[in-house]
Amino acid sequence: MTLSPGYQISPAEAIKSSIIITSQSEIWISSFLHFLPFLAWKETMQVLILLSSLFLFFFLSLAKLWYKLWWKPHRIQRILNEQGIRGPPYKFVHGSSKESFKMITQVRDIPMNNLSHDIFPKIQPEIRTWTNTYGRNYLSWHGTQAQLVITEPELIKEVLVNRDKTYPKTPATDFVKKLLGDGLVTTNNEEKWAKQRKLANHAFHGGSLKNMVPMMVDTIHVMLARWKHQEGKEIDVFEDFKLLTCEVISKTAFGSSYIEGRNIFQMLTRLGVLLTKNLHHVRFPGLSKFWKTADEIEAEKLQKGIYDAILGIVKKREEKVKTGEAADVGNDFLGQLVKASRGMDNSKKITIDDLVDECKTFYLAGQETTNALMTWVVFLLAAHPNWQEKARKEVLHVFGNNDPDSDGIAKLKTMSMIINETLRLYPPVIGMSRQVEQQLRLGKLLLPTNIHIIIGNLKLHHDPKIWGEDVLLFKPERFAEGIARATNNNPVVFIPFSFGPRICAGMNFATHEVKIILSMILQRYAFKLSPAYVHCPVQVLTIGPKHGLQVIFQPL
Repeated sequence: MTLSPGYQISPAEAIKSSIIITSQSEIWISSFLHFLPFLAWKETMQVLILLSSLFLFFFLSLAKLWYKLWWKPHRIQRILNEQGIRGPPYKFVHGSSKESFKMITQVRDIPMNNLSHDIFPKIQPEIRTWTNTYGRNYLSWHGTQAQLVITEPELIKEVLVNRDKTYPKTPATDFVKKLLGDGLVTTNNEEKWAKQRKLANHAFHGGSLKNMVPMMVDTIHVMLARWKHQEGKEIDVFEDFKLLTCEVISKTAFGSSYIEGRNIFQMLTRLGVLLTKNLHHVRFPGLSKFWKTADEIEAEKLQKGIYDAILGIVKKREEKVKTGEAADVGNDFLGQLVKASRGMDNSKKITIDDLVDECKTFYLAGQETTNALMTWVVFLLAAHPNWQEKARKEVLHVFGNNDPDSDGIAKLKTMSMIINETLRLYPPVIGMSRQVEQQLRLGKLLLPTNIHIIIGNLKLHHDPKIWGEDVLLFKPERFAEGIARATNNNPVVFIPFSFGPRICAGMNFATHEVKIILSMILQRYAFKLSPAYVHCPVQVLTIGPKHGLQVIFQPL
């Protein structure tokens, strides 16, 4: 063996060195073999612990899923079955949603014959079918969520009056949150709701409505001027009323024009379409946390776009104050919201998110509800010329050819009867929901926790046992002596704007606006349905005509 140049070792030395190296290797190998079992055991224990944890997690997840998807629904079903409440049986994951959706899609796009007002089996075929099968109150399922559908007036009254505050609003679904946020219509926080309600009441009380009348009148004049060029021709009033009501709510509540708020309305409308499209869809629990549908992704973009657009309008208003163009942010609804968000009094203060949510709520509700009501009033008067003439005589008697004013609006008794009968036959809102957070008693029923209560007010409005065998006829004279007399002192059977403390804050605004629009039309025109009109009411947020409302106007 050569260690370095010129250095040689003897065979004896080589053998000695080999023995030494071999001995050292044996010692090292022996030590490694000694520790090897210990290292393997430690790693094995770590793997076993990890596997045990994963197994436990998997087992608990399965148990939780089994509880949610199977045990809990069957337990609720059994509890209510024992009390005489039955319904379509719960089916794994989907509940009764598939059956409900199938019934709706089967009739949704089918036109109605002879201008029938029998819209209940078309708009809510599932409630019609299941109340006929299981009784006035029944149990249904939206996925794993139990829904007690009630159409019995006394039970509805107990829930909506809600004296003990035991029936809060149901939590908003993902699409509803994006559309309305945690605003006045959706929030179940009582303290927050009280702040929001106070602001809304201030913005839409009698004095405020009186101040809004001139703006409404001016806006209606613009629409009527456009109609001048279409006299004797077909006009789709559903589209025109949509533009008009958008303009009115923009001017009166937000101090802006429809053009400025048009982008907001368009985004809200698209969100409403996405909400309606996904209303009956059920997703596997927890899946949305990891995977979003194309509709959910689009809804998130729309939500952000609406948020930015509303803050842009607020910023413009504040800039005018800074530059001296305006003394303050104003006293309209938006001005009240801005003041509340900037105030120092915590009992009245709202967040920027609250401000945006309230704007979304009133942009949408202020337009959507009024548009639907106005559309069906014109439809009914076009189909019933005798009542159209009665309404015209009243308008001419009260206003002559002058523009409507707030004092005269209160004198339109015949028009009030017509509006109430329209709201009975074609209510903008056809259902309300509440939740049961703790075991409680409703009438004779003992309700388990975590169920939702669905109130079917369209069923009430079309019930012959309440209104008589002529329930499907347009008869405004039902309300000749007021709502109390028409409902036999049971006002809960007529609830187009809900009932109790959470009755719609914009109810008077909507009916006020409709009376002004209708008065100005009746002063100028007689109208009838176009032969092209197809009677096909559908629900997209509110009930509207699927193919528009084509009307022909003849000048008086």
